[in-house]
Amino acid sequence: MPISVTSLDHLVITCSDLDRTAAFYQRLGMSLQTFGDHPSQRRQALTFGPGTQKINLHQVGKEFDPHADKPTPGSQDLCFVVEMPIEEVCEQLESEGIAIELGPVDREGARGKMRSVYVRDPDRNLVELASYGKAA
Repeated sequence: MPISVTSLDHLVITCSDLDRTAAFYQRLGMSLQTFGDHPSQRRQALTFGPGTQKINLHQVGKEFDPHADKPTPGSQDLCFVVEMPIEEVCEQLESEGIAIELGPVDREGARGKMRSVYVRDPDRNLVELASYGKAA
């Protein structure tokens, strides 16, 4: 029987500054979680969404084993689905002082047509915020 992948459990972002990265994603509505049994193994993650999606954070040069072969801050291109209209997302981003790099634009996502806006996190990862609510 072939392997059947059903969902993504978590992904890892390697960052240059854990606190700055966590603060940025918290401004997008994510929650910070600390886990690990021993102080030297304390880890941070961002959680969001129904069923709890998770992003583990690794400090560059202090990654937890095992890790990517070449963990590099700024190498991610991520897309997050939002529930509100993209125009409201733009207003929220502007009120948070988060610069919009591109958008709103129409895109094709995993579920079909969506409307997106693009921003950069503190390490310059590309972060797409997408709404399936109203796409042309």
